[in-house]
Amino acid sequence: MKNMYAIGDMSKIHNVPIRTLRYYDKIGLFKPIFVDQGTGYRYYSTEQFEQLNIIKYLKFLGLPLKQIQKHLASRDAQHFLDLLKKQRAITEKTILELQLICSQFSSRIDEIEKALHADVLEQPILRYIPRRNIVSIDEPVSSEAEWELVLSKLQRQLSGIPSLFIGKVGFTVSLNNLLNKKFDEYSSVFILQDEAMIASESAKYLDRGMYACIFFRGNHDIAPAYYEQLLQFINSHGYEVNGDSIERIIIDDYISNNKELHLTEIQIPVYVHDTVSKD
Repeated sequence: MKNMYAIGDMSKIHNVPIRTLRYYDKIGLFKPIFVDQGTGYRYYSTEQFEQLNIIKYLKFLGLPLKQIQKHLASRDAQHFLDLLKKQRAITEKTILELQLICSQFSSRIDEIEKALHADVLEQPILRYIPRRNIVSIDEPVSSEAEWELVLSKLQRQLSGIPSLFIGKVGFTVSLNNLLNKKFDEYSSVFILQDEAMIASESAKYLDRGMYACIFFRGNHDIAPAYYEQLLQFINSHGYEVNGDSIERIIIDDYISNNKELHLTEIQIPVYVHDTVSKD
């Protein structure tokens, strides 16, 4: 038949699987121009090439098949323009989301690279830390089971966004517990938010300021000794504890089964009487 193509030929010419063409026929989106009643073979004409190209184009843009079918039924220019504008808005939103994810990857990669090559360990240092955005739940926590439950609540507050948050999670020890050396009782659990993240209704922040900090290989099990070391450092330099302490496990079992690489940081906000450089 002149200018007629069997479904197999149509599939090869347009790089569309045969099963897809059959499905398009079934739902009425793209039907063959002729069906041989004896054999059941489907045939298409060259006049249908452009229609299939439009379907492929709109599908590539992400339009659902029902919307494509609606446009082909109406062939209305304004409707087509509206479809393109709507899909552009969806695409722009997706781009922003992917940029955020890329930013989170970069931040996490940078942090882990620094953590793997950290050379200032078990030495208290004083440093200025800018304000940090967080989402937190103020709830007493004293076991891993409890903080996992609280962390699940936090992720629900962030609309269930799967986290690149391993290592972005932190805990606080209240000023009262810190001064009374109850280092195994957390007062809150938080997740650090990247600057690019849209703040949720529950967003809070950690104050900027001077912090006495210490990094050590290991997890919370051995943290009390480093809390003691930091407090001694603070006292010996005439600083004053100025709020709840912060503890972050940067590398743990979820990242490495080599416990020698596990890394935790403790930060205690301090008031410094003398002027201290922020560099």
